[in-house]
Amino acid sequence: MLEQLTIDQTVLDAAREVFETMIFMDIAASLETNPTIEGTTLLGSITFRGALDGCLTICLSEAAARSVAANMLGVDNEGEIDEVAIADAIGEVANMTMGSIKHRIQSIYPDIQVSIPTVIAGKQLYPKPGPDFSRGMVSAMLNEIHPITFTLFFRQSKHS
Repeated sequence: MLEQLTIDQTVLDAAREVFETMIFMDIAASLETNPTIEGTTLLGSITFRGALDGCLTICLSEAAARSVAANMLGVDNEGEIDEVAIADAIGEVANMTMGSIKHRIQSIYPDIQVSIPTVIAGKQLYPKPGPDFSRGMVSAMLNEIHPITFTLFFRQSKHS
């Protein structure tokens, strides 16, 4: 079973890898456990199943998501990016981050299958799974400006 310190570090390492190599933005761990995200919040999520079942979520402000999308698309004017492109970018971030996590844990859980990502927008969005899930959570700052939270909910599969 994944240990709490190991899973938190795995999530942080995966997020850093994706943001540094694919989005060209820095992620730094934050000591704040539940940062307040002002304004509209985007929540990207992707589920997985196999010997380990669960969900990875990424929660950030619309402003942060717009910056991420601009960097991913190589667009200088963030105002040119529409809501669909922003949602697609955050979904892809969830997908790439989960892929990086999957790669890191495949020696323990080799048969994980990943869904397609979904993105929702609203105010004060927080993921909340059932009571039998463990949680790894990393609060971070994106480019020292925007709070961003990565949460991995997981449990041993009932099907394996």
